[in-house]
Amino acid sequence: MTALAHERPETMPETKTAPQDLPDNGPGLDEVVWQAWKAMELPEGYRAEIIEGAIEVSPTGRYSHSQIIFLLKEALGDFLRSGDFAALHDTNIIHEGSAWIPDLFVVARDPERYVTDDGLGLTAAAVRVIFEVVSPGKRNQDRDHVRKRREYARAGIPVYVLIDDYDDQGAVTLFTGPQADKADWEDVHRVPYGTDVIVPKGPAKGFVVGEAITGPKRG
Repeated sequence: MTALAHERPETMPETKTAPQDLPDNGPGLDEVVWQAWKAMELPEGYRAEIIEGAIEVSPTGRYSHSQIIFLLKEALGDFLRSGDFAALHDTNIIHEGSAWIPDLFVVARDPERYVTDDGLGLTAAAVRVIFEVVSPGKRNQDRDHVRKRREYARAGIPVYVLIDDYDDQGAVTLFTGPQADKADWEDVHRVPYGTDVIVPKGPAKGFVVGEAITGPKRG
């Protein structure tokens, strides 16, 4: 997913709101961020997430990004078709004040028990696998490789699959064994495009991310 955080011209100093700047009897900073996120009205083609306490606004991805997601969704949908789980996208995943919109994720086909009380999305407990497709640019790579890597580990997402056209000649990284207390993963397995990555557990166990989805190794 492409990301465009709140950017300012280089000549304009960045202003941050520290907890001590908030009224003593007012809401905490996390609550301010949460309410601001809920109140956002974005132009068509944009989305907003809360990642590690900050709101990030994301424009629609370029063609290569959407094509990988399309192929992934088609293949994963076929793989899960006869079971009790399904592949979804364009849905808020909520966890302790964070709100993510993964490129694709696997949940129970009937996930109503995981809908948040306010109806804004699903709790992270519903999610069995998350797939993210990285867009070009250091900010986008840092978001998926660093910040979301930590967020998904903290939330205990069982499997995280990261597809990155811009990692060398293209690579897929498989994260398993989330360690919530360390915000990291027990096992990280990275392979170049052209090598199959097999989801090792959960309802998508045995699903292959290979050349049919990513294309061959670049170069």
